[in-house]
Amino acid sequence: MNAKTETSDACDLRFGQVGIACVRVRRPDAAALCEELERRVRSAPQLFSRAAVVLDLSHLLDLPDDGTVDALLEAVRSAGMLPVGLAYGTSATEALAQRMGLPLIAKFRAAYEPIDGGSIAPPASAAAPAPRPAPVREPVLSQPEGTVGAQRHDGTVRSGQQIYARDRDLIVVGTVANAAEVIADGSIHVYGSLKGRAMAGAQGDTKARIFISDFRAELVAIAGHYRVFEQIPKDLEGQSVQCWLDGEKLLIATLK
Repeated sequence: MNAKTETSDACDLRFGQVGIACVRVRRPDAAALCEELERRVRSAPQLFSRAAVVLDLSHLLDLPDDGTVDALLEAVRSAGMLPVGLAYGTSATEALAQRMGLPLIAKFRAAYEPIDGGSIAPPASAAAPAPRPAPVREPVLSQPEGTVGAQRHDGTVRSGQQIYARDRDLIVVGTVANAAEVIADGSIHVYGSLKGRAMAGAQGDTKARIFISDFRAELVAIAGHYRVFEQIPKDLEGQSVQCWLDGEKLLIATLK
């Protein structure tokens, strides 16, 4: 049995970089939101229980009032998750976040913000270093063999450990243990057993792929689209597989 990114009339839930979940609210119904998130927590408690959550209100026609947002935040808490901020949106969202005492998280900024000046931009880094000569990011991420400029980790990624390859692919020569995470902005190659979680395309690269020599994963995700496995399908368990996106659907197939 497996669960994947689903669209319901209550919300969409996507798993983002470094273990932060983004809850995109589709209607301001706190009871429905709590029920939906409780279902997700029950289906994968190791993944979602007490997970840090960013609340994205950008898909609502009108920004809810403070009382409604407070009820939505309480619904997230009641479901067993921990709200840590709001996703960037309009200036009204910024004012709402200030009133609610919550930070705005730039990573989950709405993709379709208005271009008429009504939206806010993420704050620039106060002491950003000067650009350094480096390979252009896009060619690195689109390399099919995923080896150019890749970050390599030799040995086991232990339970509770997290490896993150920023702006590049990640190669793991060893096992990724249960409750361990490997994350990359590009593709991920695991030359060993994947028992934990692998999240490729962490900054939204939909062309990223995941290659695994021995598939026993808890979760795989590409550009926020994920599949959670309580039980690996027999035709995939222990097999060499690759994972990729077809539109918004995450596909997994054995390597021939």
